[in-house]
Amino acid sequence: MALMRGPMRPQPSPAIFLDKDGTLLEDVPYNVDPARIALAPGAGDGLRLLGATGLPLIVVSNQPGVALGYFPEHALEGVAQRLGELFALHGATLGGFYFCPHAPAADGSIHCACRKPGDGMLRQAAAAHGITLEGSWMIGDILNDVEAGRRAGCQTILIANGNETRWQPGPLRVPDYIVGRFDEAAAIVIAQQARHLSHVSRVSHTSPTSPASPSSSAHHLRAVA
Repeated sequence: MALMRGPMRPQPSPAIFLDKDGTLLEDVPYNVDPARIALAPGAGDGLRLLGATGLPLIVVSNQPGVALGYFPEHALEGVAQRLGELFALHGATLGGFYFCPHAPAADGSIHCACRKPGDGMLRQAAAAHGITLEGSWMIGDILNDVEAGRRAGCQTILIANGNETRWQPGPLRVPDYIVGRFDEAAAIVIAQQARHLSHVSRVSHTSPTSPASPSSSAHHLRAVA
């Protein structure tokens, strides 16, 4: 569900999807008190870097506390407002806040399309904002975030800060990059965006009779732990 969303972009562009708890914010289970919301280590500097890209920054968060009765859905309005304030304090703009209010069944099974590792929230945001998922990024602290991003066709970064404890394997659960902090993830996005723009610039200035060098395109390897 979308609690807030920015305007549709005039031209389709990639976006940067961010998990909330444990990635962007310190992980305080089921917290909806704005006074207890604090950025995770490196998140402030990372937001400054990501804000400079001009790409939409969209938070996608599982919030099973709604279904479990720990807090009402409207309590997330204060969370979204506080997130917007924190983004602004660090030179960035919160482009959207999407959340899944459902909880898994007792056996762990999922019966909705929005809960990560599903990609429903990312696709909903893409449709609402005019986002091209190819070339977009998903940054999270557990492999469910990685899987959601890869299902949607995004590049993925895992912040390996100890929050992933199960390490359940799967072909969609291998991140493109593994880092330790949010600012390190942001630096990767910046570097890859710079490579992409440099490649586009070279191609646009290449004469039709002068083929582009095969080494000019940006490549990356999937990281291994």
